Amino acid sequence: MMRKGMVVLIEIPFYIFSGLAILFAGVILFTKNLLYGAFSLVGTFLCVAAIYVLAQAEFVAVTQLMVYVGGIVVLLIFGVMLTNKITDKGIITSSYNRFLGAIIAISLFVVLFYGILKINFGAVKGQSADMNNVNQIGVELLTEYLLPFEIAAVVLLIALIGSSVISGYKTKETDE
Repeated sequence: MMRKGMVVLIEIPFYIFSGLAILFAGVILFTKNLLYGAFSLVGTFLCVAAIYVLAQAEFVAVTQLMVYVGGIVVLLIFGVMLTNKITDKGIITSSYNRFLGAIIAISLFVVLFYGILKINFGAVKGQSADMNNVNQIGVELLTEYLLPFEIAAVVLLIALIGSSVISGYKTKETDE
């Protein structure tokens, strides 16, 4: 059972990381430099991973770090940096459809806020605390959800092999 002082100690970092995540996301939206946007994306993902840790979702936090920060964003940054070296010009982008984007963002916020208001937090709080969530996920993946887990692994392996085969093809140019 958490005491009132403990809740306040968790709320303060939550608000700090939430504010930083919103700030980094705003930089992503309004910057015209792709490299700054990529680094802001790293900051956003790190703040979201910290929020997952505060919510005691360690598995999701580690997955966030490994998949997004460790893989996708690093590839994006190297791609931007290598493309920048080829053309010797800074990569600048512009935003289109800001009005439509604002409408979609506000609509999504309203739907998610409504969903949060409908959550029964009392039922979530009463769940078993015998195992942490990493152990629960591991046990469920290797017992109840073993077949879908293996199918997902095979599909990812096929996608990896397919992408390496496609990238290996070279078309012959003929002089006509």
